[in-house]
This record gives sequence, C-alpha cells and structure tokens, in this order.
Amino acid sequence: MLPGIRIIATGGCLPEKVVTNDDLSKIVDTSDEWITKRTGIHERRRCVTETHLDLAAAAARQALERAGIDRAQLGVCLVTTVAGDTITPSTACMLQKVLDLPEDAACFDLNAACAGFPYGLRVTEGLLTEDRPYGLIVSCEVLTRLTDYTDRSTCVLFGDGAGAVVVQQSPDAPEICAVLGSRGDNQALYIDGAPGAGAPYIHMQGQPVFRFAVDAMPRCSLAVLEKAGVTMDRVDWVVMHQANERIIDHVIRKMELPPEKVYKNIARYGNMSSACIPVALNELYEAGRLRSGMKVLCVGFGGGLTWGGCLIEIGGIS
Repeated sequence: MLPGIRIIATGGCLPEKVVTNDDLSKIVDTSDEWITKRTGIHERRRCVTETHLDLAAAAARQALERAGIDRAQLGVCLVTTVAGDTITPSTACMLQKVLDLPEDAACFDLNAACAGFPYGLRVTEGLLTEDRPYGLIVSCEVLTRLTDYTDRSTCVLFGDGAGAVVVQQSPDAPEICAVLGSRGDNQALYIDGAPGAGAPYIHMQGQPVFRFAVDAMPRCSLAVLEKAGVTMDRVDWVVMHQANERIIDHVIRKMELPPEKVYKNIARYGNMSSACIPVALNELYEAGRLRSGMKVLCVGFGGGLTWGGCLIEIGGIS
C-alpha cells in the first residue's frame, strides 16, 4: 500500500472588496430577500486590483510559512482552477517563480471545476516520494470575471478567493480514500472557452445541477467512508462545496448528518468553485477548530459534471 498524506498547514486569501446582495440589487432585478431565501448567500468577495496569481501566491505563502518546511523537499505545486490569468503559463508555474520553489518540482494546474480540491489531493498523494514528501495544493478562483451581471440567476452566486494546504507524505498516514468521477455534460453547467464562442461566462441550469448535487454528494461521501472502513462518528468535520445552502441542508437531511459537524461559510463568500473547501479548512484552523488527528471528509461537485470526495487526516496542527 502506498503511503498516505496529511494536511500539515493551511492558508487563505480573499479580495478586499465585499459585494452585498443590496449591491447586486442596484445592477440587476433582485433583492437581498430573494437571494438569501434561494441560496443562503448574503455577500461575496470580488477582485478589483488583485490578480488570480496575487490570491494564489498569498494563500500559498501563508500555508508554506505555517508549515515551516524546507522548500527543497517540495515535490508538487498544484493549482486547481477553472481560469487563471493566462491559459499558459499555468498559475502553478508562476507560483514556482514568485515563491522560489524548486525547479524540478511538478508544477501544473488542474481543472475539475468545483470538485478540484479533492482531485488535487488525490493527484498529489500519488506524486509525492520519500525524497520529496511535501506538496502544495492551491485552489484559486476569480469567478466574478466569468460572471454575466445581466443574468440574475447566476450573478448572485459567485465570488473570488483562494485557499491552500501543505500536505506531507508519511508511511503512517492513512490513504485519503478518494472517490472521483465525472458524467460528461456540457449543458447543465459550463463556461464558454473556444475562440469565437462568445463571452466566457458561466452558464448554469439550476434545477438539473441541484438534482445532480443532492445525488452525487451523499453517494460520493458514503463511498469514501466505505473505502476508508470508517463510520461517520469517526469523522470530525464534513466540509462540502459551498454552492447553495439549500443543497448543503438537503445533503445533511439525506445523510442524517449531525449539523454541528458540517461547516458552512457560504453566507459570507458564495460559491468560489474549487476554493470553497480549502478556504473553509483555513477558517477552521484560524478559529482553533482544526487540530492534529482530526479526520475531515471533503466532498464537492461541479461542471463536467464532476464529483470528488476524500477523507484526510490533519497532522502537525496544534
């Protein structure tokens, strides 16, 4: 059996500008009551002067400083994102430069949409070695640049942010037992990208995505627990993708989860795609609620349609 990984440090970065529901009501036919009732979102962050790389670098730098590792032992720098500042070079390659990471570390971006963080953990787990046991995973999204602010059904949902973790491979670390999947669908949730296809905006059909989410997240979560051979009472935190509070609450009821184990921050940040889960982990750390030995079930879903979940242990955090 291959060695597993533990999260040993977290980091995060959010843009300064806060966009409230009342702010959005001034540019599109909506209201705070309408948005809150349907999504649970009160506000979100939006980049004005910050770039994608700015957010990613700040979150990564904080995680690396907290980890206190020898960067020469870093084997992987992986960024999960749907859209960096450039198609190429990747954000991960630019992080190698600005953070002075080893040139022989694997640096690349991964696009699994909102399920990117569990995907990134699994890929990193497979790439680390005894000589290079540390990996940096940064989930960074600037979704407001891909948002159509004339479409009230989508523009109220999305925000910008970045979260990062440093993981360590160890012979005694448990496998993260990742369960990953996809169901090819270019209609329910997509972003234009091909030349000549029009503005690169997020397009979403709400009801099909809702139905997919409330099926995929419980199914994926149970599959992870079965693979790990543990029951929910052994899990300290459940951190889901923060797409819609109604989706999270539906999953809580369907799985009969203890609500106090399920972390939510959607009211403050909205949907930050793959950044949702690591931003939540960083908030838990900064609040003193994430400690060594804890087990965290991370599960997400997104465009593709993708889903992914894993059970990861916390180590090195007191």
